[in-house]
Amino acid sequence: MIGVSIFCVALAMLLFGYPVAFTFAGIGILFVVLFADASQLSQIPYRFYSVMGDNGEGIVLMAIPLFVFMGLILQRTGLAEQLLEAMGRLFGSVRGGLAVSTVLVGSLLAASTGVVGASVVAMGLISLPVMLNHGYSRQLAAGTICASGTLGQIIPPSIVLIVLGDVLNVPVGDLFRAALKPGLVLIACYILYVVVIAWLRPASAPPITEMDTSKSRLQIIFEAARAIIPPIALVLVVLGSIFTGVATPTESSALGCLGATILAIVYGKFSFRLLWDSANESVKITAMVFTVLLGASIFSMGFSYTGGEEEIEHLLLGIPGEKWGFLIFTMALITLLGFFLDYIEISYIVLPLVYAVVDELGINMIWFAILVAMNLQTSFLTPPFGFALFYLKGVAPPDFRTVDIYKGVLPFIAIQIGVLATLLLAPELFGLSSEAVSLW
Repeated sequence: MIGVSIFCVALAMLLFGYPVAFTFAGIGILFVVLFADASQLSQIPYRFYSVMGDNGEGIVLMAIPLFVFMGLILQRTGLAEQLLEAMGRLFGSVRGGLAVSTVLVGSLLAASTGVVGASVVAMGLISLPVMLNHGYSRQLAAGTICASGTLGQIIPPSIVLIVLGDVLNVPVGDLFRAALKPGLVLIACYILYVVVIAWLRPASAPPITEMDTSKSRLQIIFEAARAIIPPIALVLVVLGSIFTGVATPTESSALGCLGATILAIVYGKFSFRLLWDSANESVKITAMVFTVLLGASIFSMGFSYTGGEEEIEHLLLGIPGEKWGFLIFTMALITLLGFFLDYIEISYIVLPLVYAVVDELGINMIWFAILVAMNLQTSFLTPPFGFALFYLKGVAPPDFRTVDIYKGVLPFIAIQIGVLATLLLAPELFGLSSEAVSLW
């Protein structure tokens, strides 16, 4: 079973710490040489040209560096700080208000920046000390920050959705539209959990008693609106241009870059140094994503040429329960791999293997993509390699234990799995009607 072997060898090499892109590329080439015709390696340049959009199919990937650039500019303008301060003054006097504010700010940052690392670090630096100083439970504070920081993986415009659109051959605009309601439901569930915990255990989320009385409630609301409206307006312009068909996702990402630059000028943070640093970091992130993509392309080639696609398709189609068995097995596999791999590796390695089966079973591809996106978001929270956990640990006080972070994210992981299960069992609740999902 060469197909299963190549996948297992690749996973083993990753667990030993070898670089993802070069591991996949090297194993793909090795298996072609050993078990297929080495002359087939001459197809690698043509696959690269195809992946990078030489035939026009990969042009959607151009949205990745542009959305990353937009998010980095906004992150450097101090957007997170302004939102957290405004929300803290608005909800701080309510029991659990700081945690609710963190969730709301995380959702706004997700829709405007989409950079998980930047969101978690910013909220960890600003919100975590405030919550700890006012007696919040360490576990609740850590879980709220980590979970809120990962909302950028499901709230559009999301890099994950762009990647899934490319892998599964689904219009990115349709994915953005379909992901909106599940994302809002997830935010509502986070807030509901915080409110319930604050009600059941008041000591874990007390209100702020020493509020600034020099400003009226109306002034506080006005300042909060002034901090919230600009990023919301930018998000509405970007997503609105996609949903109304005025612009493609790639064109709207360019529009978002222009809007982010204008906001930097409005906030008084604009400088050519800011543009340079944002562009430089965007190039690094984009290079990482596309290097993994090209390595995965070579791996996929080796997997195909050695007969692995037929093996995997036969195995998946033989799972008991047909469509239900396949969906449950796939979601469980992605969840398991999320403990060890990043969403990029899972998207470009696992999904191409199951794509043909999804199509053959007649499962709606948009619905399947949203299920995967919701699942991939969980990978940022699952120990031991959840990236959000490491981001928060890096900026937390020295005496903040890792075990507190792990315990804090467990309820939010359960919430995500619950929303995922609901999306699987009742897609019509999220705007994916039974007519749109051929499984039903």
